[in-house]
Amino acid sequence: MTPGRRAAVATPRSLSSMMKTPLLLLAATALVLAGCGAPGHHAADPLKWERVVPAGDCNCADGSKFNFWEHRADPAKVVFFLNGGGVCWDAASCAFTSDGSPGESELYDWNLQNTNPDNRGGMFDVTRADNPFAGYSFLYVSSCTGDAHLGNASQAYSPELTVEHRGYANGTAALDHLAKHYPNAKEIVVVGKTAGSIAAPIYGGLVADRLPDAKVTVFGGQSGAWPDNPDFNTDVLDKAWGAYDTMPGWAVQGLTARQWGVPRFWNRAGRHNADLVLSRFDFAYDPHAAVEISGWEPGDSPSVDTVPGFDELAVIDANEKAVEATGTDLHSYTAPGEGHGLFEFETFYKLKVQGVRLTDWLDTLLHDKPPADVHCDPCDP
Repeated sequence: MTPGRRAAVATPRSLSSMMKTPLLLLAATALVLAGCGAPGHHAADPLKWERVVPAGDCNCADGSKFNFWEHRADPAKVVFFLNGGGVCWDAASCAFTSDGSPGESELYDWNLQNTNPDNRGGMFDVTRADNPFAGYSFLYVSSCTGDAHLGNASQAYSPELTVEHRGYANGTAALDHLAKHYPNAKEIVVVGKTAGSIAAPIYGGLVADRLPDAKVTVFGGQSGAWPDNPDFNTDVLDKAWGAYDTMPGWAVQGLTARQWGVPRFWNRAGRHNADLVLSRFDFAYDPHAAVEISGWEPGDSPSVDTVPGFDELAVIDANEKAVEATGTDLHSYTAPGEGHGLFEFETFYKLKVQGVRLTDWLDTLLHDKPPADVHCDPCDP
């Protein structure tokens, strides 16, 4: 089998390019971010970030130190944000080459030397009264290991290239910080962006294990089209990333590596803890959402464009149906068209489908009974 790879062309990066800031900012421990001053804002303070370097064996792909960022506000309400960052699985896709900002390629971020959560918009604009996450504390966890926060393997892809797929070690170090510093949290929201949303339900279950008295909500954005492909499950999740053997027993029990695919992460988490509130968001025809794994999708040639013969919305809907067939409730908001950016953009507030604003839907999800699913009709671009 020949895995699909993203074509090296000039396109907007789908996972973390919006997070890049000058390297000098990383010298500061605390980052003070200005508010936008747009209508709908109130007197709340903008985000202030503090960089946290966890102890232990936490590394980026190239062996450099891993860190995450923290914004302390209400200790009872916390957002655990799993950023994207791309994925890789062989010598070509995992190479430590930079064609833009240092530490990143067209495929993935391999260190954090030029990465910073310098967010002033979308869900990170906590000065807005209509932000469902205003007042929350934030832990912002970027991926720099090419494994969607799931891996735990040192992989020698060639004599010249050894990649530390340590995303799970890094992510659980951030979870340990959450449990230690927010022991009395009542609401925790695990938000996953693109590749970060793949692991979001797993991390939701891990949060509930550490803080069993908290209400835990998972909101995964833009990975609904990732397929349950047995070859991907064994060649990437298991062999390349070492994720299958790393997971807690509840995540893999009764499944072989070949059976343990991305859509099943949701029902595994739901079966493990019935109190988890599980939810997902997708644009129906986002051309970047599943491009990394286009070689495993039904259809033809890998490309940054829609794979010929691949109906992305059909895969999204089929995955949700398969999850819910196991008895797990997966609340969903599916928007029309070819959009991609969400969490850091004004789209977060402007998006409305079938008369329901995304922010209102999220607010209900967080604070009331889970709302009805929202699904575009029509969904065409």
